Amino acid sequence: MLIHDDIFSWKGWGGKLRLGSGKCRLRIYDLTKRKVKGLTHLRPMIAVVSDIPESNMSVKSCISHIATLVSKEFNIEPQRMLWIEYYPENRYGIKDVHIIPEKLDVVEFTWHDDKAIKPKWRTLKQPMLDEIKKLIND
Repeated sequence: MLIHDDIFSWKGWGGKLRLGSGKCRLRIYDLTKRKVKGLTHLRPMIAVVSDIPESNMSVKSCISHIATLVSKEFNIEPQRMLWIEYYPENRYGIKDVHIIPEKLDVVEFTWHDDKAIKPKWRTLKQPMLDEIKKLIND
């Protein structure tokens, strides 16, 4: 099911300047490896990306570039991949009294040749939200 869980780095663009280079946590799930009879998934490959503190760039600002690279590097057909941005719960303030709740967003792309362009974000809702949370927490 989980086929990749590691830090993913990208070089960005701009030659020697390496503009837009960064890192994120990348988890890739392959639902075809599940043993569920009679269930076919239209998008069996699920990529979950999260920001990490060591990165100069946020996932959101480079999402099209990251999706293009992940699709190529892991040989995933873009139309068979569900792309999820994951933001864990964050606490801040004195004694961590303020909370930014956990958030999962689906990102849809227009694919031109082999490049992801025009990202559109939408909040992941039930029942898919519960299914993705199960994957992430297992």
